[in-house]
Amino acid sequence: MAKKQLLEDIRVEPTRFFRAPSDVLRDRRFSDHERLDILIAWDTFARASEGNADHQAQLDAIAAARNEVEGKLAVVKVNGAAVH
Repeated sequence: MAKKQLLEDIRVEPTRFFRAPSDVLRDRRFSDHERLDILIAWDTFARASEGNADHQAQLDAIAAARNEVEGKLAVVKVNGAAVH
């Protein structure tokens, strides 16, 4: 499966590909920008499917993972590296 198609499939239903948001952080196939994109999609997906008993815990885990990626991207910007 091509990477672009894989990213599109993950965005539609991230839980098919990852058990936890922290798994996105460890997946070496993706850049930090792609990880952030996946986590944003996961947040949207989770908010749309609120029936889960662990809903708030899942939202918290997504937020923590997003904060970690956003922190890495902010460090890159502060250090003057090119960000795409």
